[in-house]
Amino acid sequence: MSSSSTLIAQRYRLIRQLGSGGMGRVWLAQDVKLDRQVAVKEIIPPKGLTERERTEIQLRTLREARTAASLSHPNVVRVFDTMNIDDQPWIVMEYVPSRSLQEVIDTDGPLPSVRVAEIGMAVLAALRTAHKAGVLHRDVKPGNVLLADDGRVVLTDFGLATFDGDPQVTRTGLILGSPQYISPERATEGTSLPESDLWSFGATLYAAVEGRAPYARANALATLTALVTEDLDPAPNAGRLQPVLDALLRRDPAARLSPAAVERLLRRAVPKVPPQPGP
Repeated sequence: MSSSSTLIAQRYRLIRQLGSGGMGRVWLAQDVKLDRQVAVKEIIPPKGLTERERTEIQLRTLREARTAASLSHPNVVRVFDTMNIDDQPWIVMEYVPSRSLQEVIDTDGPLPSVRVAEIGMAVLAALRTAHKAGVLHRDVKPGNVLLADDGRVVLTDFGLATFDGDPQVTRTGLILGSPQYISPERATEGTSLPESDLWSFGATLYAAVEGRAPYARANALATLTALVTEDLDPAPNAGRLQPVLDALLRRDPAARLSPAAVERLLRRAVPKVPPQPGP
């Protein structure tokens, strides 16, 4: 979609591009029916896919919309609509004026551990809501954590999410997700568990304080090899966040702490602010 004046589904007028990735673009758009700004996700399948693979991408896109729309939480982006135009899927979402955590890391450098703990509590709340509804995100990473201008922290992009019991819509041999942030069990066995999201969450917190993912290497293959064979790189900037990283970045999913226990550790990482004296 090249024109910023295009009207999608006779309702959403594209204003400007907000971002792009390997699977498409996100646009700021005006909902001319309700007179509000929204974010419209344009899915552009990679070239060279078979008809079956293109169909799988369409199904996955619809699943993202259904998944996110089923969740009601201030730390989860809201989905309003979905469309299929010329066999190309689109998703209409809440527009959150923000920068992603990845953008903040790239622009400003690593964040203080206390601030990362605060962000972590919001992301964990979103994950707990999703897991309680039987939804696995499967792509938790800094690029999918939005730091809104109004102070909210929002988990977005449920494009790889699944419901418990749903069939996986994937190509044989294809690892979906970001190599630097997928869990060891997903890398080696393709297994997705709530604990897998927690591992990716831990890797995201690690990246926020250190400026890079815990097993980041020169390429995807080297990263995945390090993930399953090497010890965790030290996190010298973790500070009070170190117990949280230790609890989440364990290779054995069963050895990772529960979300409730992780929340307690995160709260300990945020200094208590004494009450201000009254007038």
